[in-house]
Amino acid sequence: MIEAVLFDMGGVIVSGPWEAFAAYERANGLPEGLIRRINSTDSDTNAWAQMERGEIGLEEFAVAFEGEAAAMGYQVDGMAVLNGLGGELIPSMAEAVRRSSERLKTGLLTNNYAPMGSSERSAEIDEVLGWFDVVIESSVVGVRKPDPTFYTMACEALGMEPSGCVFLDDLGVNLKPARAMGMTTIKVVDVDEALAELESTLGFPIRG
Repeated sequence: MIEAVLFDMGGVIVSGPWEAFAAYERANGLPEGLIRRINSTDSDTNAWAQMERGEIGLEEFAVAFEGEAAAMGYQVDGMAVLNGLGGELIPSMAEAVRRSSERLKTGLLTNNYAPMGSSERSAEIDEVLGWFDVVIESSVVGVRKPDPTFYTMACEALGMEPSGCVFLDDLGVNLKPARAMGMTTIKVVDVDEALAELESTLGFPIRG
């Protein structure tokens, strides 16, 4: 029986960074997918990973990230890449969070580069964050997805076994360890399809 719903943030509740990455690449004449390629190289130790675990600050990240781009033969402005990130709330997913929170425990599991309390957000996103019983942020806890420790932290904070949780993320690499632990997982590629799958898993309506 599912007793808790766990959500990723970027790419699930708000639009993901991929569009911002692509916009930066187009504006600067860079190859499509370059930023994702940089971030997938040495993915556990590169500048992005260190930043999301809170091991380096933003300025240090920018220098290291630019160095990684240079090693591939490209010039990239690390701070400009970060400044382009934002994310628009996805209303149907926000409604799913609200309805899930009325019946089940809910958790937010996000890799981020700055604690949510330190950044400005819209009133809509603030409202959604208030529906979660637990928020696990990589920049706060010093661990990031897909490290299994991250999911263990969420389960312990909720007082749940993994088998009682369903987890939604837009990246398969983040879902794999959760599934290995016993969680039900849903990959968010198409929001409507993911919500239909979640609704089927939970057995009650979560769409408006």
